[in-house]
Amino acid sequence: MAFCLAAALGGGAGSAWAVEPALWLDGDRPGAQAQQAVALLADAAADGLEPRDYDAPALQRAIGAAATGPAPEPAVLARLDAALTAAMQRYLADLHAGRIDPRQIHAHFDLPRGAVFDAAATLRSAVAAQRLPEAVSQTAPRLPLYASLRQALADYRALGEHAAWQEKLPPPPANKLEPAQPYRGLALLVQRLQALGDLPADAPVPMGYEGPLVEAMRAFQRRHGLADDGVIGQATLAALNVPPAQRARQIALTLERLRWTPLLQGPRMIVVNVPEFVLRAYETRGDRIDVKLEMKVIVGRALDTRTPLIDEDMRFIEFSPYWNVPPSIARAEIVPRLRRDPAYFQQQGFEFVARDGQVSATLGTAQLEAVLRGEQRIRQRPGPANALGDIKFVFPNNDAIYLHHTPAPRLFERDRRDFSHGCIRVQEPVALARFVLQDQAEWTEARLREAMSQGVSRTLRLDPPVPVLIAYATALVKNGRLHFFPDLYGHDRLLDQALRRRPAWSAGVSP
Repeated sequence: MAFCLAAALGGGAGSAWAVEPALWLDGDRPGAQAQQAVALLADAAADGLEPRDYDAPALQRAIGAAATGPAPEPAVLARLDAALTAAMQRYLADLHAGRIDPRQIHAHFDLPRGAVFDAAATLRSAVAAQRLPEAVSQTAPRLPLYASLRQALADYRALGEHAAWQEKLPPPPANKLEPAQPYRGLALLVQRLQALGDLPADAPVPMGYEGPLVEAMRAFQRRHGLADDGVIGQATLAALNVPPAQRARQIALTLERLRWTPLLQGPRMIVVNVPEFVLRAYETRGDRIDVKLEMKVIVGRALDTRTPLIDEDMRFIEFSPYWNVPPSIARAEIVPRLRRDPAYFQQQGFEFVARDGQVSATLGTAQLEAVLRGEQRIRQRPGPANALGDIKFVFPNNDAIYLHHTPAPRLFERDRRDFSHGCIRVQEPVALARFVLQDQAEWTEARLREAMSQGVSRTLRLDPPVPVLIAYATALVKNGRLHFFPDLYGHDRLLDQALRRRPAWSAGVSP
């Protein structure tokens, strides 16, 4: 059946349509840039977008029919031109800043700072200069990570029909496979690790689980946020059995996040990636990111005290800080503990602070009842037992979240590190302070350590402040290798749901 252009556009020559300057016509036909535009819309999936969101299939057919069939009437051409323009503007806007408001999924930071993106002006300029592909490329986030993940998305989509995933790996004997043990799934395991690049393509299938295969498994575990012991337990087997299509979706969700995650705000930044349990401090020069510092962190418990995703400026450092116990923690944990074990009060260096600022270091039933009524609060004096350690990095925010040291550094040895009440504990506080204060030569490492050990609370104002971003990415490319992390707080699931719930949009072209 012949393709009916007028019907596809939802009307005929008599239909009303706003008159706009034509962008895509060459005389009475769509020009070469119209063909270029629909090809770009059809390729939107390369960036993790959905071509159907821009009516790409219908527009391709309509443009093709208008270019090769009987000459359409002027009103029909005008409608087609306007439909393609609307689709391209939507595509550019989505590619630049994402498809949803990040606050829909509990990300408390604002949309990227800077000039508002004008999709219409960008499109007109690109068509006038006949540089449409270049304009599309420059509209996407100009981050090395974005480009790397975009390639990774293509790679994992290509693995979708690979023979290595046509069946699941069998469970190992006794639910755990250790080096030197036999395993009936060795051939499939070798094939899968070769396809993923963890094992050389020419590696033979060994007689048992040993040698290079174990080393390849350790590499796989490191890339998937698992303990790299080479043992295939339940968690490792589950990660091995995740199909490439599911990993591709994980990459696409991370690309979506990168469109509205403000990673290039100034010459210096501090970024915590929550599901990775890692902090990075870096300098930016144009689109280039130079990581100066990387360390482990401890974040809020996934079950009940999740660290929020926020974007604020670090304005203060507190040496030997007091810990003002949040009322919720005081009621749920500290007061019951003090009732069971009164000696805990002195051991931890607690004191009571009344509304008028009066301080009492005496424990009594009346004080505990006053805390429960909200008439007094509990705080912990500076010292070796202080929950914040000996330094606190403050970026004022509505959630009262900050970075701080900890008197329990052993927890940094864990692979999964969600143990806090929401604030973020840093593994190397002196190194972080030196990064923040690098323009103030008088703050040497020795002076920092002295200020941290004095036991006297002191606040230092930062000028200029340093942007801090608490972000969430479950797929990253590090040192040229793709890494995945568990969806710790379920934010990927929420983002996926939000994207699938978006109302349908049409450029005005019917299939």
